[in-house]
Amino acid sequence: MTALRAVFWDVDGTLADTEMEGHRPAFNQAFRDLGLPFHWNQELYSELLSIAGGIPRVVIYAKDQGISLTERQLNRLRDVKREHYFSRVREGHVPWRPGVVRLVNELHHHDVQQWIVTSSGAPSVQALLDQAKGTLPMFDGVVTSDDVATGKPSPDGYRLALKRSGCAPSCGLAMEDSAVGLKAATAAGLPCLLTPSPWDRELGETSHLATAVLNHLGDQNNPSRLQAGPPCLDGMVTLNYMQSLMAHSCP
Repeated sequence: MTALRAVFWDVDGTLADTEMEGHRPAFNQAFRDLGLPFHWNQELYSELLSIAGGIPRVVIYAKDQGISLTERQLNRLRDVKREHYFSRVREGHVPWRPGVVRLVNELHHHDVQQWIVTSSGAPSVQALLDQAKGTLPMFDGVVTSDDVATGKPSPDGYRLALKRSGCAPSCGLAMEDSAVGLKAATAAGLPCLLTPSPWDRELGETSHLATAVLNHLGDQNNPSRLQAGPPCLDGMVTLNYMQSLMAHSCP
């Protein structure tokens, strides 16, 4: 059986519920601050999540509204939005998804490499990691949108993380919550464990690409529910379960 050497974590919606509780309200506050006639409710934001990256979402949405934003406006919007997002993270408005703290610590205890691969920018990721000090161990590396030319669903981020980690795709496992992330991971040759975001409307068409699908990673008092893939008998994703997925994903 191939040993699991590295786990590659998405951030937004996978490690933490950053989208609806972090990025969306931060963008709305930035829109108000800058006098932009936009407001993203949960339903609209769910649709926009098919576009990877916050600023690309703004550009496409603004064009749909007949508004063309200058590069200067976009840069200012990004900076103001980041400050609001950082504040929400510091104030504890962005919770970890169930089972994340337990599993990250278990993998660290067993010396499994853990990498972050995200379409978010480095400052947003660092803000979350700063809040994790004392709760989560340090990750072995981080690949953000600042490190690659093209974000998810392009596999570039995962390919770069694989190269930096020295891990072959057959010895790694991606953790994702979205259709674009799942496509990126599998295009890089990685098996993928999916804990779907309730906001992603495209997952129904792509979830079959995942090696396993569970509603979340599970905890002792909050068991996960299997939706597809090998049985998860403990009611929570563990290193042993992830190791079993490696065998399941082999041709």
